[in-house]
Amino acid sequence: MAHSVEPSSSLSFTSSSRLSNGSVSHNVCASHCPDLGPNLEAISLSKLSSNLEQLLDDSDCDYSDADIIVEGTPVVVHRCILASRSKFFHELFKREKGPQEKEGKLKYLMSDFLPYGKVGYEAFLIFLRYVYTGKLKPSPMEVSTCVDNVCAHDACRPAINFAVELMYASSIFQMPDLVLLFQRRLLNFVGKAFVEDVIPILIVAFHCQLSQLVTECIERVARSDLDYVSIDKEIPPELSEKIKLLRHSAQHDVEDNASLVDPLHQKRITRIHKALDSDDVELVKLLLSESDITLDEANALHYAAAYCDPKLFSEVLNLGLTNVNLRNSRGYTVLHIAAMRKEPSIIVSLLKKGALASELTLHGQSAVSISRRLTRPKDYHAKTEQGKETNKDRMCIDLLEREMLRNPMSGDASMSFQITGDDLQRKLQYLENRVALAILFFPAEAKVAMDIAEAETKGSGGNFREVDLNETPIMQNKRLVSKVEALMKTVETGRRYFPHCSEVLDKFMEDELPDLCYLEKGSQEEQRMKTTRYMELKDNVQKAFNKDKANFCHSGISPSSSSSSLNNNLVHGKARKV
Repeated sequence: MAHSVEPSSSLSFTSSSRLSNGSVSHNVCASHCPDLGPNLEAISLSKLSSNLEQLLDDSDCDYSDADIIVEGTPVVVHRCILASRSKFFHELFKREKGPQEKEGKLKYLMSDFLPYGKVGYEAFLIFLRYVYTGKLKPSPMEVSTCVDNVCAHDACRPAINFAVELMYASSIFQMPDLVLLFQRRLLNFVGKAFVEDVIPILIVAFHCQLSQLVTECIERVARSDLDYVSIDKEIPPELSEKIKLLRHSAQHDVEDNASLVDPLHQKRITRIHKALDSDDVELVKLLLSESDITLDEANALHYAAAYCDPKLFSEVLNLGLTNVNLRNSRGYTVLHIAAMRKEPSIIVSLLKKGALASELTLHGQSAVSISRRLTRPKDYHAKTEQGKETNKDRMCIDLLEREMLRNPMSGDASMSFQITGDDLQRKLQYLENRVALAILFFPAEAKVAMDIAEAETKGSGGNFREVDLNETPIMQNKRLVSKVEALMKTVETGRRYFPHCSEVLDKFMEDELPDLCYLEKGSQEEQRMKTTRYMELKDNVQKAFNKDKANFCHSGISPSSSSSSLNNNLVHGKARKV
């Protein structure tokens, strides 16, 4: 009797053959069909890869047994898969269980895995998908490109940083195949990138013990014009010494020794830099008085803009002993360095002192193009919740773009005025309320304006109107005038560099703000009228802001995302006095 063969799919892993005893032998198709075997294996692996990928993508099939918290966001994982693919996770799960969560899952923090470097959320997802599927997905554009429209994104800082994060993950989690892949990718960056962007590649190569990549980076830095100060500050000592030795050997046979630095001269410059590191402006002044070295010769502003606290930078700038548009040996102005640092308060300080945003580097970059080339679309387009700080990357770009478009202003606006008595008190109250509103609506922008104006951190902190019995009327008036001047300076700085925020504040301050702050007081009719008027005011302010935003977009500028909405808590009858 013939044995019937069960229907099968078009691709089967077995074939049937009749033996002498009449039975059917089921042999692996690959052994009888050598041409089909590799294809079946590839198809099987592809199906397995797709099935495992569903574990990451299908929320209805959540069989995960652990979470790894990356940048505050939990990422679900399956320990059996990670342990089978990574020796690191195999050893980790074998020796420790991890903190238990309410739902029974184990919880791990990414930061606990990293002895150095950083692995962001998007980079870990790319790595995790490779662990599950064996396939490397393209890098997400929002985190691996910059917002510079003319950049090819083949060697900008976000592209490099994302590859560096993936290299860290591949090395720490012991995935050698991925390490080799990203080493090739980073080698491709070395020859294209600006030398300052090679430094993160050199550091990851050093920590991951990638000798070929380390050698390539060292040679690239040694051939560049990167100054020794930056080399010492940003590169591990054992690597910086190799760079210096390589440079010295390359320059040993150079006949022209005129460029050699005088040791005593360099020693005095180093002392100034160390004084800056110590936040000691008085020591800087003393060192200047004891030698003929100037702050410009020491590139003190460049150094402070790159490595020092913003408040110290302001103190050095306010000495008035430097040229704010001075170029260093690499052709960078202080504003270029500030754009690399991405610190809004330093940028505003320089602009107020006359720094030119239109100055270009030797590579043809302005400060705003430098800032754009360092900023990821994810950060630039991120929406900031009301009352939370604006992303500094976006703020730097906005500041520099506005400065490029606005009409130049000659010097600082004069803050001097002659007011006394009740006028002074009213002026103080108005300014305190306005600055307090700025802190409420636009905290990041307000902080920058206050830092530049050397105002109190809390804007209206302390009661400057209370009477000290040991203080004469003249002293009290002088103290109040000083406070008013600081607040006026804060407001003027905000109007100059954050015009759309200032427009919103002006709308609030110009209307019946004191009355509207007490929506719950008065008769029911009065409360109803106040609430209606408050809603009208808020609507008018929002329309004004949208109009301002449209004007910025029309000119190629988008206002700060933190200014996109008003404080909704004030709308629901709970407005409070500032």
